[in-house]
Amino acid sequence: MTTSEAEKYLHEQIPITRAMGVRVAAHDENGFVIDAPVALNSNHLGTAFGGSINAVATLAAYGLLWLELRGDPAVHVVVAESSIRFLRPVREKIVAICRRPGADEWTAFRTQFSEKGKARITLHVNVVEEGQAAAEFEGIFVARSG
Repeated sequence: MTTSEAEKYLHEQIPITRAMGVRVAAHDENGFVIDAPVALNSNHLGTAFGGSINAVATLAAYGLLWLELRGDPAVHVVVAESSIRFLRPVREKIVAICRRPGADEWTAFRTQFSEKGKARITLHVNVVEEGQAAAEFEGIFVARSG
């Protein structure tokens, strides 16, 4: 699946992503990257709204897992638990990078999913701006076959 197809899916299935200006920037062996302009996600201080940063980080992790499961419409991905730590303001663009988990984590996840039709995995997202960490997100995501 291409980045434009993934972006189209997000915009169709999660309508707020369109209003937020969410764009899928990359999906490769390193992970899944999305971004959104602060201009559409600002707070009263002119920086990125914390809720928007959290949403973009959540979407980066969701997108990585959804694509890893090959976008199968019979598979449902949900966030079960998450936390975020804000480190500095974001002024121009919210860039969320969900790195791929290690091979052992993927293997355990895939084994459990194939055996039980349901599995959970912890994903980590870094929100960066101009090469500096702006927020750190961790979420437990659950995938189940529909």
